[in-house]
Amino acid sequence: MAAVWVREGKRRAMFWAACGVSAAVLVACGGGGSDDEAKGDALTILHVNDHHSTLASKTATLQLPVDGKTTAVTVNAAGFPRVTAAIEALAAQSGNVLKLHAGDAVTGTLYFNRAGADGEADMAMLNTVCFDAYTLGNHEFDKGDTGLKGILDRLRSGSCNTSVLSANVQFGANSALNPNRAPNMVRPSTVMERGGNKIGIVGLTIAQKTKASSSPDKDTMFEDEATAAQREIDKLQAQGVKRIVLLSHIGYDNDRNLARKLRGVDVIVGGDSHTLLGPEAMKTMGVGSPAGAYPTSATDKDGKPVCIVQAWEYAQVVGELKVRFNKDGEVSECKGTPHVLIGDKFQIGGKDVTEAQRSAIVNSVNAAGFLRMTVPSAKAQAVLQPFTDKVASFNTTKVAVAPQELCSRRVPGGEGTMDYSRSSAACNAEGGVSLRGGDIQQLVAQAYLEVANAHYGGADLSLQSGGGVRIPLNGEVTAANAIQVLPFGNMLYRLNVTGAEVKNMLEDGLDAVYGAGGTTGPYPYTGGLRFDVNAASAFGSRVSGIEVRDASTGQWGALDQGKTYRLFVLSFNANGGDGYKTLASVPVERRLDIGVLDADVFFNYIESQTKDAVTGLPMLKRLPTDLYSTKSFSGGR
Repeated sequence: MAAVWVREGKRRAMFWAACGVSAAVLVACGGGGSDDEAKGDALTILHVNDHHSTLASKTATLQLPVDGKTTAVTVNAAGFPRVTAAIEALAAQSGNVLKLHAGDAVTGTLYFNRAGADGEADMAMLNTVCFDAYTLGNHEFDKGDTGLKGILDRLRSGSCNTSVLSANVQFGANSALNPNRAPNMVRPSTVMERGGNKIGIVGLTIAQKTKASSSPDKDTMFEDEATAAQREIDKLQAQGVKRIVLLSHIGYDNDRNLARKLRGVDVIVGGDSHTLLGPEAMKTMGVGSPAGAYPTSATDKDGKPVCIVQAWEYAQVVGELKVRFNKDGEVSECKGTPHVLIGDKFQIGGKDVTEAQRSAIVNSVNAAGFLRMTVPSAKAQAVLQPFTDKVASFNTTKVAVAPQELCSRRVPGGEGTMDYSRSSAACNAEGGVSLRGGDIQQLVAQAYLEVANAHYGGADLSLQSGGGVRIPLNGEVTAANAIQVLPFGNMLYRLNVTGAEVKNMLEDGLDAVYGAGGTTGPYPYTGGLRFDVNAASAFGSRVSGIEVRDASTGQWGALDQGKTYRLFVLSFNANGGDGYKTLASVPVERRLDIGVLDADVFFNYIESQTKDAVTGLPMLKRLPTDLYSTKSFSGGR
């Protein structure tokens, strides 16, 4: 459904028009054609957000009708060269185009910091598009103000003239981005002219989250989003700019709430929450679960229409928003398409489809309206290739040495118990894995905790389920080996959980192992938390003696059931994966998507370790026994 507003004299009414998302229906519903754009009362906004250094393509699986039944069809999809190609093609079809990036272009894959200087690959790819404006997300600050200055210098080294925006950031006196040192590098807003009309674009960065979980300079502050946005809107309107676009990195729900607080905003192009918007068919076709319509209709403080859009995550969607304005510069209509980018080579069951199957698939893709078969831009592919080569080279680089085998075992227990055979004969002979579980699993949990406290706003506890850590390490370790330890590409969340929820979390994990139909993967490994396990007990009583470590003193004390603890945990578990239903029920106001990749956290931990005198490589050693999460174990099968 597309939201359409009509103004009749001074009376404004909002109603819903039954318009789909295909280009043909957009024209049939009466807007966005070239004549309108030539007259200057229409604007096309092409936008992305939160690509998080996800530059390469991937394999996607769609559910499409083939041979009379719904079938899993795999296809190459996403990737920034597809983004470049889609934006070029869509821009060529429209007049009065704005190309916008709503932030978090960086961090999340090895392309960010293992393929050149930090953000170099991302900025090179942004320069294949030449965005008109790019707002700062929270992850742009992950390497501090000085690191962000370097990233923006790399953006400026290209031939584009992209405006970098944030109206609510106030760079500290010593910041490399203080206006006295870097004038106009980051501006509150910019004004573009399209079709003879001035368009004001205001940037916003999520305030509390950036300060709490990224790494801006200590004296760099972030003003309340609504206060900063209204001030900048008022300033632009005083200059005669009637059409206002808010380029916002504060999240979909926050955007909807913000619209009601502001006067004068027409369009909000958002990011941060990684929200998929579009028709429900996206879910049935296996794309994802949309959280709302594209565009989402809202009204401002005066009841005037506001269009809100977001383009999901990881270079998978290019949003195309068509906006029409009336003579007063207010929105009279908005509609559009979230283009899900896929290739044109399809497989079923690992085999290429037949011509008849291909015909049926292409018909389904075209009928959906939101699936867009896109050949990656050759120009962008050529720009990306040297960075891809560097990532491949990095994978062969020696990054650490493990002088003693870091044994892998998902669950404790002696000979004959579940998972006993996973450990090497040497590790089983030592016996430590039978008492406490895997060394490598425990090391990963500790890595999350230490890196969270060093770089991401801090944590009291961490959780890693045993099955998410895939291999032991012994001897020299390459980057590829380290990635094999954590191959699933999960992001880290921070949840604020009570002590009671911590106890329930542990019980959830153990029940997923030792309850009916249990498997070895969910066994809980924790940093800053330790406990006794009786696997033979009933659900709710398998864990006892739970203790929390005070990071400042190193002392262990009893878990406080009423206290709130900060838990660093994989997105998979935070959303209920491996049976952690207690974590899935933690409300949104107590969960924060940190957005950093698990393997990258592990690399950060590796780099912080003491160097080996012989090889010069960081040493990965077994942790002291008192840091292992399982203090004692009994009753396992």
